[in-house]
Amino acid sequence: MAIFRCNKCGHLQEEPDGRLGETVACPKCTNQAPVYSALFFIGKLLDKYFEAQREIVRLKEPSERTADSSSQSSTAQTLLNEIDFSNTDQLASELQHGPIYDWFSRKQIKVVTNMRSVDTTGFFDEVAVGIGHNLPALKEVLERIRWAQQKEYSSVTIHLAKKSEEDTRAITAFCQQLYDFSFVAKCFHNRQENSIRLIVQTAPAIRRFFSGEWLEWYALMSCLEYTKARQKRFSCARNLVISLQNDESYELDVFMLIDGNLPICIECKTGEFRQNIERYLTLRKRLGIIGKNFIMCISGLSAEHAKGLSAMYDLTFTNEQELPTRLAHIY
Repeated sequence: MAIFRCNKCGHLQEEPDGRLGETVACPKCTNQAPVYSALFFIGKLLDKYFEAQREIVRLKEPSERTADSSSQSSTAQTLLNEIDFSNTDQLASELQHGPIYDWFSRKQIKVVTNMRSVDTTGFFDEVAVGIGHNLPALKEVLERIRWAQQKEYSSVTIHLAKKSEEDTRAITAFCQQLYDFSFVAKCFHNRQENSIRLIVQTAPAIRRFFSGEWLEWYALMSCLEYTKARQKRFSCARNLVISLQNDESYELDVFMLIDGNLPICIECKTGEFRQNIERYLTLRKRLGIIGKNFIMCISGLSAEHAKGLSAMYDLTFTNEQELPTRLAHIY
């Protein structure tokens, strides 16, 4: 459906879809105005609605905002401590994303958020944290499941005979966790052959997780722990889609705004990343983020390699294990 709205007298009427993009005369005042799609108007209305909601929150209870700073910090700290970041949907709201909308708006950049991407009431974050803390031991399990999903195979087998006792315990516990949280359909322990057979899941969300989204979840949870430890106000987003003025679009894996004005952007790569370096350098400059705050988190990258790349480019390279340390150096 197409809609005509006169910019002069406010007259509103429906138009045939074939007139989309045309400029027509208003039947009431003859003013010339373009015909837009209904989705365009709905988007504009939603933008104004949520902007108004955020303004209401900012204007509510002015006495609280004028209280001394120590009182504000105490209140913020209490609220932050009450949130269980590993099991909450409080982050999946327009108001939580509000400061991020405002930050990009000041730079004249359009932004689209995915609320469910920061809803931690599921198990994606918990499994991701386990992977991030012990990737060397669990990497083979991830790669085999991803490979089976790509090839449309129904199962994978993890052989444990040549694994160390410590790695065997870690892999066994991880595979059981995958089954308990339904990341795999079945988990069979063959003690005679000393192996584990997993029946893979084919749900799109599970496929995306093993294809690399686990690192995004791990980066998000690392950011949340970072802000909680420092008792800072924040807004966070994952899978944030931004559109620049030249119509070029980017998807930001993890974006966090500290105290409304300190941006942290984390791009997560579980495979080849070198061809994207120039693209992210351009994006960092366009967003006006300093290199220390624009992090390239590459799974399995050696600490020495990360240090060398960080010295060559105005970006911060790290691996999953060193990510919390890199965050600690920011603020």
